[in-house]
Amino acid sequence: MIDSLASATDTEVAAAAALAGAEVVRARYGRLHSRVDKGSGDFATDVDLAAEEAILDVIRAARPGDAVHGEEGGRQGAAGAEREWLVDPLCGTLNYASGAQLVAVNVVLRNGPAAVADPFSGEVFLADGQSARVRSGARGDERPLAPTADTRLVDVNLDPPFPSAPGFRAVDLLAHPGFVESFRPRVVSTTLALAWVAAGRRAAYVTDGGDLSGSVHFAAGIALCRAAGCVVTGVDGAPVGPGEPGDRGLVAAADAGTHELLMSMIGGRERNSRSGRNRRNGRNTRNG
Repeated sequence: MIDSLASATDTEVAAAAALAGAEVVRARYGRLHSRVDKGSGDFATDVDLAAEEAILDVIRAARPGDAVHGEEGGRQGAAGAEREWLVDPLCGTLNYASGAQLVAVNVVLRNGPAAVADPFSGEVFLADGQSARVRSGARGDERPLAPTADTRLVDVNLDPPFPSAPGFRAVDLLAHPGFVESFRPRVVSTTLALAWVAAGRRAAYVTDGGDLSGSVHFAAGIALCRAAGCVVTGVDGAPVGPGEPGDRGLVAAADAGTHELLMSMIGGRERNSRSGRNRRNGRNTRNG
C-alpha cells in the first residue's frame, strides 16, 4: 500500500499515514508501556514513538522530498524542503496510558490537507482545504462533515500552560453563569474534540495557549474545522495563523452564534481584567 501512494493525493497520503499510526495505537492498547520523561509532568510512551515511526514510513515513501515535524522526533528531512508535514502520533498520551480510549492521531501538511484518525472507532476525518469528510467502516464509506451546535456540548482544555491568565482562564469559563445556561462542559484532553466539532458532535472547543496554528497537536484539527465551515479564532477573537494577529489559544465553534456567545463570556472577563489592571496602574502612577 505504501508503494502505491507515490501517485496519491496529499489527502490520501495524510489518511494513510494517520491510519498507519492508529493501527499501532490500537494494537498495543492495554499493554504495560515504557515511558520517556519529557519534563513538567509530560511523557511519551513506546507507543508514541512506534506510531510516529509508522507514520513517517508512509510519508517518506509517498513524499520523499518533504520534511516532517513529529512531536517525538522533531524536524526531519531536507533542511530546505518547501513542504512540511506535522505529526502528532498519539494525542492524549495520558488518557491512553491510563486505559482511556480518548486519543487521536494527527497528520497534516502545513497549510494543506489533514487527517485525524480515531484508533478505536476506526474513523478518519479528512480535510482537503475545500471540504471535510469522515471515512469509516470496512468499505471506507464517506460522508461530509456537518458542524452543528445542537448537542450544546463544549470541550474545554484545562491542561497548562495558561498564558492568557488572569484575563482568560478556562476553568473560570466553566463557572460562568451564561455558560451553565447555554452549554454543558466536557473535558476529553485530546484534540480529537476538534474533529468532533467539525462533525457536529460538539458545539465548540476552547483552549488557551499561544499561536496553535502550526502546532503538531492542533494544526490538523484546525484544518478540519475550517474546511467544514466552523468559526475558528483565538480566545481574543482574532484570526489564527501565520501573520495573523490572533496568537492566543483557540475557540473553534460550529457556527457564528455559538462563537459569539462564547466570546461574550470570554471577552467580558478579559475586559474586566484589563480594566482592573488599568486602575491599578493608574493608582501606582499617581502614588509614584
